[in-house]
Amino acid sequence: MSGWAALAGALGLVALVFSLLSLLILLFGGGGGVASTDFAWVWGNLAVGLVLLGVALFSSLDTLRERMQSGEARRVGKYGTSSVVSTLLAIAILSLLAYLGAQNNVRWDWTEAGVHSLSDQTVKVLGGLDRDVEVLAFYAKVAQPEVRPLLERFEYASERFRVSYADPTARPDLAEKFNLTREQLAAGLLHVTLGDESTVVDNVDEERLTNALVKLTRTGEKRVYFLSGHNERPASDEAAAGEGGFGRAADSLRNENYLVESLVLATRGDVPEDADVVIVAGPTRPFLAEEHQALQRYLERGGSLLVMVDPMAQTDLFEDLAGWGVRVGEGFVIDQVQGLFGRAATPLAAQYAPHPIVEDLREVTMFHLARSVEPAEGVAGLQAIVFTGENSWAESNIEDQPELGPDDRPGPVPIAVAGTLRVAAGGDATDDAAAAEGATPEPAGGEARLVVFGDSDFASNELIDAYRNRDLFLNSVNWLVGDVEAISIRPNQARASRFQLTSDQFGRIRTLSLFVLPQLLAMLGAVSWWLRRRAPGR
Repeated sequence: MSGWAALAGALGLVALVFSLLSLLILLFGGGGGVASTDFAWVWGNLAVGLVLLGVALFSSLDTLRERMQSGEARRVGKYGTSSVVSTLLAIAILSLLAYLGAQNNVRWDWTEAGVHSLSDQTVKVLGGLDRDVEVLAFYAKVAQPEVRPLLERFEYASERFRVSYADPTARPDLAEKFNLTREQLAAGLLHVTLGDESTVVDNVDEERLTNALVKLTRTGEKRVYFLSGHNERPASDEAAAGEGGFGRAADSLRNENYLVESLVLATRGDVPEDADVVIVAGPTRPFLAEEHQALQRYLERGGSLLVMVDPMAQTDLFEDLAGWGVRVGEGFVIDQVQGLFGRAATPLAAQYAPHPIVEDLREVTMFHLARSVEPAEGVAGLQAIVFTGENSWAESNIEDQPELGPDDRPGPVPIAVAGTLRVAAGGDATDDAAAAEGATPEPAGGEARLVVFGDSDFASNELIDAYRNRDLFLNSVNWLVGDVEAISIRPNQARASRFQLTSDQFGRIRTLSLFVLPQLLAMLGAVSWWLRRRAPGR
């Protein structure tokens, strides 16, 4: 076979091979539906290949007859048969691997930040499901690729998470059944049902969907009070939205199904009986004597208290904290090595003690103008849980240039304390160590839970989304409430950028990458082989 017949034969063989490969990819490759144009490509290649091979054979009958009568035919047949068998065997192995891959779904996430993996919180929530969750995704077909990857990760993580899709234009009956408005359907949403309870999730991302599951699965209402009246950081009203406010912290608690309210002790006289946690966020004014007593009574009856005290704050809680077994240092922490962008008074903390609040933290948390906080000697049940770096220190001289001196506390500096204690009616924490040695302890009240931070900036609107600050704040409240199973690492606020494609765009890219471009390269190779074969001297 020579001349144009050879070129026709080579191109025909390329068309036949790619017709077979395309058919195998469509049948066993998995990964979505098959368009009619895909099969048109297969049958078109098959037809063109057969025609070209027929033309090549018909125009070279005499040459083929001569070669068949010579010894060259036997050699070609021997080695040609071996090549064909090897090629078919390789195709069969690849097809089997593709089929096994389609039947056995396994995922790996090799990105450094794990941006294609579910967060620890989501995995815990899905793992704790004891009933099936039915999710109905109201999205048009062209918009479904926007949410499918996320929903597939949820389905892969739990067999109890089941998803179905409904095109709002094709199923108006479902929209009417769930009382969904046109505006909601136009933007796309999820209708999530667990038992008799249901909720709607719009602007879908992992955090919102996980929060919806938390609200549906968590039974009972937990109430968190933010103390106010002493210039604490605001958690409600318009002031809560400022950089120094706690609006985002309060919203994060609401997302985890906590009821959040403000509490003015001077008007109530006592901490409400339904208070699961009381948060004192950065007070700068003195408390009334009755308010000190109210907090004391709250801990005596087994309450849970989260206190955040900033350096140089004009508050009088220090005596209360000392009576509860917490020692608060003077000055503020300096770290000239692990300070944010060289800001020594904004240290990063990356050392954590074994405690449920921080046991899952693997990344840093950031503080600004923090003071040292540690358990007082002889008080059992309390421990320091967050530490700044080895090169940090607690600076006691706040008027001169910061420099580690003999009166300063060298690092790592503890800046948070957590634990349980039995508060005596007289105001002090019961010394369990002394009781163990035979001494007579103070009369014991209820077992209280206490968390104290030497900074309130870390949970403010300005910093709560930095690093793992949000997790540290929420985990502290989770532990104080007793929701230990809710302690986790939550979804990152910033996710990897993704380029969203419509189904038509995806189909065109798929056809070009799997079918058109590889076959075009093979055809160019056949033409190059034919031109070199016709070159003078060959």
